Amino acid sequence: MLNYKAPANLLAGKTIMVTGASDGIGRAAALTYAQHGARVILHGRDHKKLQTVASEIAAMTGLTAPLQLPCDLLTAQPADYQRLAQHIRQYSPVLDGLLLNAGILGPLQPLEQVALDSWQQVLHVDLTSNLLLVQALLPALRVSTAASVIFTSSGVGRQGRALWGSYAVSKFATEGLMQVLADELRTTSIRVNAINPGATRTQMRASARPQEDPLTLATPAQLMPLYLYLMGRDGAGIHGQSLDAQPRR
Repeated sequence: MLNYKAPANLLAGKTIMVTGASDGIGRAAALTYAQHGARVILHGRDHKKLQTVASEIAAMTGLTAPLQLPCDLLTAQPADYQRLAQHIRQYSPVLDGLLLNAGILGPLQPLEQVALDSWQQVLHVDLTSNLLLVQALLPALRVSTAASVIFTSSGVGRQGRALWGSYAVSKFATEGLMQVLADELRTTSIRVNAINPGATRTQMRASARPQEDPLTLATPAQLMPLYLYLMGRDGAGIHGQSLDAQPRR
């Protein structure tokens, strides 16, 4: 999977939504999925950054710019998720893929110092928003003959680590959310899995480890074989699993 060579047309005819698509891993995934034939839907909280990614995709594919759905998951209400789903249905009645990549880090500090508002913000964006998105988008995913939902996990969501507080707890819960959803959908055409990207050259990683040399880290583009494998037909037998994009890190 990690050395997977995806066919150029792997995602041709597929409609895939990527959350947190304006930067980092989300941006790389959106570009990669589009490069392999997908009709991509871009979500993010920064409209200008989304427009930049959309323009890159249009220039790369020679097609019109993809649908952009700016939305701040921190402040979005349940009705906002339903509006997102409505926009998607108008764009395409079928949703073949959903990459749940958006997230925030929150402060890295001892649990005894974590403020309630910070705790609630991280849990809401990194966990609750994923539930609300899945609830809103499941009808469109069910229409697909082979849909794939990918959650974003973390190593600190499997083994607790001091100071990672609310972020680590949100990722433990994300693993559980993925497993429950996968079991509930085991007899459907929807596959559900999670990817732990590992240490990657992103702004979030730089915020967590400001002293770290970013050149020692994998780039988001280097992780894309696994993201393609799970989203495409070759990953059809994988369901309910949490996979590492960088097993040695």
